[in-house]
Amino acid sequence: MSELQTHSAPAPRELPPLMRLSERAAERLRVLYKGGKQGQLLRISVSTRGCSGMSYEMNFVDEPAPTDEQVHDHGLTVLVDRKATLFLIGTVMDYETKDLESSFTFNNPNEKGRCGCGESFHV
Repeated sequence: MSELQTHSAPAPRELPPLMRLSERAAERLRVLYKGGKQGQLLRISVSTRGCSGMSYEMNFVDEPAPTDEQVHDHGLTVLVDRKATLFLIGTVMDYETKDLESSFTFNNPNEKGRCGCGESFHV
């Protein structure tokens, strides 16, 4: 007769964050959340448009939709449309200031290319 061995299931590993914020993006969001966007949250989604097929969209909303994913980074909360999650896994949102413009940018490892104007991407 042999002894039964008990095997415990491996502990579930923590998943990496859906997306992250750079320090510059977090600082800019803090300014927006304290100013005219106080009480609102930034919601990020992906829509079908542009030369390459997809485009990032950002809107301020009063409350999360039931299907929104919540990203918590640098003490801030950003919402992500659940339909966009597969396109945004591993993305870092940054804030860039250039001579004539300032904007949020996305460093997305899932992108396979961008259009010439940089407004849209494809995966």
